[in-house]
Amino acid sequence: MPIHPKIRLAASVALIVATPGIAHAEQAGDPPGASSGEDVIVVTGTRAAGRTRLDSVSPVDVLTASTLRQQGTTEVAEALSSITPSIDFPRAAVVDGTDSVRPATLRGLSPDQTLVLINNVRGHSSALVNVNGSVGRGSSAVDLNTIPGVALDRIEVLRDGASAQYGSDAIAGVINLRLREARSGGGLNASIGQYRTTIDAARGSRDAHDGETFTISGWQGLALGQDGFLTLSAEYLNRNPTSRGDLDPRATPAKLRSRFGDPDVEQYTLYANAGVPLGEDWQLYGWGGYQHRDSVSAAFPRVPSNANNVASVYPDGFLPLIGVKSKDLTLAAGVRGDIGGWNLDLNVSYGRNRLDFSTLDSINATYGAASPTAFDDGALIYNQFITGLDLNREYGLGDGTLTVAAGVEYRREGYEIVAGQHESYDRGPLGGNTALASGAQGFIGFQPANEVDVSRDNLSAYLDVEAKFNDRLTIAAAIRGESYSDFGETATAKLSGRYDATDWFALRGAVSTGFRAPSLQQSFFTSTASVISNGNLLETGTYPTTSPIAAALGGRALDPEKSTNYSLGFVVRSGGFELTVDGYHIRIRDQLALSENIQASFSQAVADILAPFGVQAARFFINGVTTQTKGVDIVARYRQPTAGAGTFDFTLAANFSDIAVKKVPTTTSTLNPAPTLFNRQRILTIEQGTPRTKVVGSVDWSLGDLGVTGRATYYGDVNQPGTLVDGSADLHTGKKVIADLEARYTIAKRVTLAIGADNLFDTYPRQVPASLNSTGVTAFPFYSPFGFNGRFLYARVGVNW
Repeated sequence: MPIHPKIRLAASVALIVATPGIAHAEQAGDPPGASSGEDVIVVTGTRAAGRTRLDSVSPVDVLTASTLRQQGTTEVAEALSSITPSIDFPRAAVVDGTDSVRPATLRGLSPDQTLVLINNVRGHSSALVNVNGSVGRGSSAVDLNTIPGVALDRIEVLRDGASAQYGSDAIAGVINLRLREARSGGGLNASIGQYRTTIDAARGSRDAHDGETFTISGWQGLALGQDGFLTLSAEYLNRNPTSRGDLDPRATPAKLRSRFGDPDVEQYTLYANAGVPLGEDWQLYGWGGYQHRDSVSAAFPRVPSNANNVASVYPDGFLPLIGVKSKDLTLAAGVRGDIGGWNLDLNVSYGRNRLDFSTLDSINATYGAASPTAFDDGALIYNQFITGLDLNREYGLGDGTLTVAAGVEYRREGYEIVAGQHESYDRGPLGGNTALASGAQGFIGFQPANEVDVSRDNLSAYLDVEAKFNDRLTIAAAIRGESYSDFGETATAKLSGRYDATDWFALRGAVSTGFRAPSLQQSFFTSTASVISNGNLLETGTYPTTSPIAAALGGRALDPEKSTNYSLGFVVRSGGFELTVDGYHIRIRDQLALSENIQASFSQAVADILAPFGVQAARFFINGVTTQTKGVDIVARYRQPTAGAGTFDFTLAANFSDIAVKKVPTTTSTLNPAPTLFNRQRILTIEQGTPRTKVVGSVDWSLGDLGVTGRATYYGDVNQPGTLVDGSADLHTGKKVIADLEARYTIAKRVTLAIGADNLFDTYPRQVPASLNSTGVTAFPFYSPFGFNGRFLYARVGVNW
């Protein structure tokens, strides 16, 4: 969607009006010095007071708002992946709803194996479950981009298993989004950018100027009473789509028919964070946020000769578009204070995500020329209610301290599927022609038979003890028990320690068990969709694992995933230099995955099972994958102030990992022969679908009002496996280096101007060979960890008061 000139004018006026009365250039709420190497207090991974990121028992990255802001993107997930080697954010395309709700991964594990907190409270996941062929297939994770960067003070990333401390999902680690707290000051930022790139696809080269992105965001701190605060934040984003496909040779003349790239997005987000003292020792606090995102991505194009094209409506074929409207709500409130020497925190939170789907510029061929061209496909809804009580107290322990923490939590989750209009899924007057597919082309609507309205609850309790015996030795232990209404009980434990051998060198390590409960989305999602298999469209049903069709094909009730985590590392710090090295070993058992598309062509027995449901293939969720992940995270930093040349802040961070699939599930059905539930393509996606090596080197330089940030990121090769057993259809991204550069200048300590380039040298992953791209749609591997959009140029202006 184009960016209206009036929006640009409004932004300019707002910036001009805001300029008078500015007192200083620093944003209130950005921890002083946090981005320049000084240590900050962390609250993630420990319940002891006063721990800094370099004093912590487990590895914690602290990323300030200013650090996240010094690049072209304003999306939190992409900003994180640009500066944190252990996090990746693939920008998949032509994978239905996952184009719009993209998941991030930590240490190469599944997106839903990382717990996301907001101010230490569990965030809610998206209603979407990723069922197509992207990284994170089968997961239903938190959408990090529902929280605007302007609302954040910092992000803490705990790179260690933490289920015993925080509960389900924290197998890979924890991402804690800390909201800005300010009772004065404010800021306004506006940025605009565009991809200016040369696309070298297999069948030709072309220049593109697209993906124009406009963002305006602001925040304001307000005083509530003598010591209270209310911080308001808002962001508006408008992003035009990108197109990186190749020429389509299926019709003459060969031309670009696809729209393979980023979706068209318009969204606005509002957030508030508040705290008010209640007497001398108590505080009432709360926050809330709402986001409305309207996203439109593209499906596979239909050429004029396609059996499901109606020539009188689309004489040149058509490109179906998939619309996703996301409405995301977060609310939380609590009270904290001192009771009998214990620090008490009682809170409640509610989260809800609704995704409304539509198919545009499409057709239901079974209705012929009378078919609608736009369809309401139905909706997915997920909600979560939590109430928790946390207590902690510090005792003297000789020369050290003993921190004891305990708590209970109740959580209720709900999940719904709402059917779409009947033309989006049913067969019309021409339905007797079996060559015609039913429903809207590109994304078939949810049927009444798909509708569900389910819920579950769970109760958990934990005990967490951390003993600091002296200035040298710290030992921590935690245990947690959980009871779920759908699958029963589970328990986890963690033991960790740290020894400071000297003032500049410390050893740390941990061993823990973890778990992840199967989500309601994985247990109950059901739909029919058009899936591409070897270039052919198959009507494929996704069914609950305990449904009759899934059970007949080998499905059974889902169990929680379980993990064992080991970590060992060391910390070095001396003057302006710091180095952390942390090795890890994670073994996950009974990992959940989406089964293969079991096709009617496999055997007559399978065909007989599928026939009553009107599909050509079926799939369902299964347990049984065992993986082993080994790796090391390295973070080195050096800050050097100089007398006349300014201040230099150097960072070199790396993640080296190896993931191996040790066991895959086998069918429990009585079919003979038994269908394959997990094939080579899925195994290689886990093992090689994210980079095994990622290194980020950056330098921040500042001199007076001038600042420059340069960053280079090395990505190891990623494999997007094909369907051929010999590997000849596999797509490799190649080993690539992406360079980013930004320059900033602050005027009178009040207005900051910035210009920059992400992917300065216009680097792409390897192109898809023409021999493997018969449709011309996917010109580059969409597993690419840095996307496939090319060079992005941008400018930003910020005003703070």
